[in-house]
Amino acid sequence: MIRSPKNYVVQKVLTLLIGTTSVAVLAVTSPLPNQVTGQLVDLSCYSENKDNIGNRHINRGLTCAQACAREGFEVGLLTRDGTIYHVHGGLTANSNAKLVPHMSEFVTITGVISKEKGQNVIASDGLKEVDKE
Repeated sequence: MIRSPKNYVVQKVLTLLIGTTSVAVLAVTSPLPNQVTGQLVDLSCYSENKDNIGNRHINRGLTCAQACAREGFEVGLLTRDGTIYHVHGGLTANSNAKLVPHMSEFVTITGVISKEKGQNVIASDGLKEVDKE
């Protein structure tokens, strides 16, 4: 079968369009991980008093943040601009076992960011400690 130049061009254009569409669909359905740096906070105590960002909380004890995280209370990542990300994913497994030792520390979490019930969420399996600066 002999291809005419016109058919060849049409075939190449269709191939290009199909390939581009496939890449676009893949990009939309495969969220890329983002990095967020901030301080790990116990969201229960932080919601009561915005000064409760360290391990020691007002009228609660010296290691309140760690104790609450160990009990399975939700942990957040507080960025320098005041944005809160609720931490989800493997980091929260086994009553926040990976988070407890890092409560009130500054960390970078690489994960998928989303919105759930109007709240920022970052889902991840790991974190990296950073200097406080």
